[in-house]
Amino acid sequence: MYETDVVKDLCDMRYLTWTKGKETSGTGGTLLKSSDMGKDKIRHYYKLSEYSVTEGIVGHECVNELIADRLLNILGVDHVHYRLIHAVISLMGKEYETWLTESVDFKKPGESKVALDDYYEMEREENEEPLAFCIRMGWSKEIYRMLAVDYLICNRDRHGANIEVLTDQKGDVRLTPLFDHGLSFLFDCKNEQAAAGFQVLDDWPVQCFVGSRSAEKNLYLIPKNDLPRFRPVEKRDRDGLFEDLGEILPKIYFEKIWEMIEKRWRHYENFCEHLRDL
Repeated sequence: MYETDVVKDLCDMRYLTWTKGKETSGTGGTLLKSSDMGKDKIRHYYKLSEYSVTEGIVGHECVNELIADRLLNILGVDHVHYRLIHAVISLMGKEYETWLTESVDFKKPGESKVALDDYYEMEREENEEPLAFCIRMGWSKEIYRMLAVDYLICNRDRHGANIEVLTDQKGDVRLTPLFDHGLSFLFDCKNEQAAAGFQVLDDWPVQCFVGSRSAEKNLYLIPKNDLPRFRPVEKRDRDGLFEDLGEILPKIYFEKIWEMIEKRWRHYENFCEHLRDL
């Protein structure tokens, strides 16, 4: 975890080269990414929010990434840590002052990684569905926890490259910690009016490699005796979730994100109680 997860001083990061696509070696997905070897001799990965050729950097996915990171700290979920950096970058021949996220390589020495969808295609049994495959591999706890987290943050983008498999030199395999939560919360609200009208409990369509297009229905894939238990989300957590972010997004975004977290947490608690009573 970083000593500080928000760097407000403007950093000159025009040396970075940005690419698009799941082939980049840090994380999967489709947002613009870059990487470099840090002074600590560890590879650092960087990601931008949504970029438009005509409008520049128009999204706020990087802020979502940090809020999700902080929430997962509260919940006690193993995940990749992110830092939000105020930076000037060079992109497509233009310079932009923006905010980007930084994370560090989570692989242990000697480990290699592959996207879960690719690993599934290589190792699955005939007619075996992705969820059944993950359970056979011994990853049920991690997958059930992911499904619960993705409901809480309304993550719409848990495709097969946003889950990865690590293999060590002995051939032992494990799932990576959770990463890539940018397309969560209010990521597609481009203005304050859209944010104000966002319905936080709506079951927005999601990509979920191991589940369905419904984050809420995916909760029913979890056996009642395996429902993840988290440290409760409480009102006192609110200030910490949004600390140092007030100058980056309008206030309405944080009000709505908190409303989403609070209401979805309450729904998840009720869901767990209902299933356990059956």
